[in-house]
Amino acid sequence: MNRKVAFYTLGCKLNYSETSSIGRLFNNAGYDTVDFTATPDLFVINTCSVTDHADKKCRKVVKEALKISPEAYVVIVGCYAQLKPKEIAEIPGVDMVLGAAEKFRIIDHITDLTKNPKTLIYNQPVSEANEFIPAWSFGDRTRTFLKVQDGCDYSCSFCTIPLARGGSRSDTIEHAVEQAREIAASGVKEIVLTGVNLGDFGIRNGEREDRFLDLVKALDRVEGIKRFRISSIEPNLLSDEVIEFVASSERFVPHFHIPLQSGSDKILGLMRRRYKRELYANRVAKIKELMPDCCIGVDVIVGFPGETREDFIDTYNFLNGLDVSYLHVFTYSERENTPAAEMNGSVPGSTRTERSKMLHILSDKKRRAFYESQLGKAAEVLFEGDIKEGFMHGFTRNYVKVKTKYDPVLVNELKHVLLTQISPDGDVEITESEEIFAH
Repeated sequence: MNRKVAFYTLGCKLNYSETSSIGRLFNNAGYDTVDFTATPDLFVINTCSVTDHADKKCRKVVKEALKISPEAYVVIVGCYAQLKPKEIAEIPGVDMVLGAAEKFRIIDHITDLTKNPKTLIYNQPVSEANEFIPAWSFGDRTRTFLKVQDGCDYSCSFCTIPLARGGSRSDTIEHAVEQAREIAASGVKEIVLTGVNLGDFGIRNGEREDRFLDLVKALDRVEGIKRFRISSIEPNLLSDEVIEFVASSERFVPHFHIPLQSGSDKILGLMRRRYKRELYANRVAKIKELMPDCCIGVDVIVGFPGETREDFIDTYNFLNGLDVSYLHVFTYSERENTPAAEMNGSVPGSTRTERSKMLHILSDKKRRAFYESQLGKAAEVLFEGDIKEGFMHGFTRNYVKVKTKYDPVLVNELKHVLLTQISPDGDVEITESEEIFAH
């Protein structure tokens, strides 16, 4: 019998794409991929280290894995593995830690699944992680996360990602298109483009060779993929040309996720962000001018060092006045080897929590208002294969989450519907109606 491997992914969409690609390496080597609870011979845990909470999650996952399969071999990869390999090696039961330059050579490193008393660490300086390794997710969703860019050359004062993933580097447009065609041939209907700094696409060997706009235009011509979605893009890299192209495209959907981090210019300066809030407001206005029903998501950090009550209220009021659809709220946590960790003006934990709650409530209001603005409108929904209490879910082109009674025939199908009302759990209920689009 083939050996069994199970995967667990923490963190971003990019990590999910990389886990899937690592999984294919194991399948090609003769392993069978199994569920986390199926007593595997080997666990591979792909980690994040954006916040201290992510590190704690890694420890918990290792503990739970060894409850399921006490003799299983445990390998840790990902950002946490690059940043703190020795700390991970002290977690009971971890057998191997692979840094950023080694994780895609995992098969070469695993020659024996015998557990040893000492954890093996393969971790080169992050500068060695200078090669772009393609990746895409498959198997658990009706949409695929396609990695087209990795690393970051920015130096935001709170961020460890350049330390964990290295400098900005990208796939070629030709290869990204080739992968999109391969994904289309597998029956997937939606591709989400992912990267650490997606809008910085085009750098290879330290030189800029392409633009993100050129990639978008090339992918728009790929037959078989019904939808392309841009995952997250910095506001200073989201050009008018990209916005205008998405507005005119039938494949690229009206949905942007644009990190803001703070609505205070003072805090943006301390964060070393490459824009001020006026530019962000202009980007939102441009999108809404061309795509009034576009969904816009926002990343925001609360409790950054030096953030006074006035600074936070400035952020709150700025977000409240923006025509955006939802917020991803992060509570600032100190990360070693970042400039922010050495800054004065630390915000008390209780204050950080209070500010986070206020923005979560604002996010709920924003999402509700956006959903209400879509009621009574016709939409095209791509249904996913999940089942929850007899219902299944799907997303419209502009990222409205809808629910309907489970029907296996609908999985991975695009259907024309009417958005009718918001359910008690916050999703949108629908009436299926192909006739709506016929008129």
